[in-house]
Amino acid sequence: METTGTVRRQAAERKHDTLERLATERDVWVSTAHPEHGPHQVPLWFLWDGRAVWMCTGATSVTARNLREEPRVRLALPDSFDVVLIEGVTECFPDREVPAAAADAFTEKFGWDPRTEEGSFLYIRVTPGTVRAWRGEPELRGRVIMRAGTWLA
Repeated sequence: METTGTVRRQAAERKHDTLERLATERDVWVSTAHPEHGPHQVPLWFLWDGRAVWMCTGATSVTARNLREEPRVRLALPDSFDVVLIEGVTECFPDREVPAAAADAFTEKFGWDPRTEEGSFLYIRVTPGTVRAWRGEPELRGRVIMRAGTWLA
């Protein structure tokens, strides 16, 4: 792997940068798997509430089906150089049962309220267990910045 002159960040700076990206970015790649149907990956809009990632998808989507069977998930912000990977466990909320604060914040960020749409939607909360963040080869060592739900810096 070729380096690009990137200066290795300390864990506290990686955490700060990761939290900033979680607060400002819009899209995340969501990777799920079903025991019988295998892996599935899709981009979704997301909201970071300071403790968890919130997403929304159709209640009958492949993502929803997979998460009902296997609640573990991996999320990736869409940048192959400034990598942020989140592994966590999901909790799913039908659109009529989602906590109002989460749904309202989602609506405010995206200008879209799935609760007002025809059809059923599923809100997904991902509580991170592990977060990895790195920029290029110099940061591969020490890329784990959260383990077992606890920030390391």
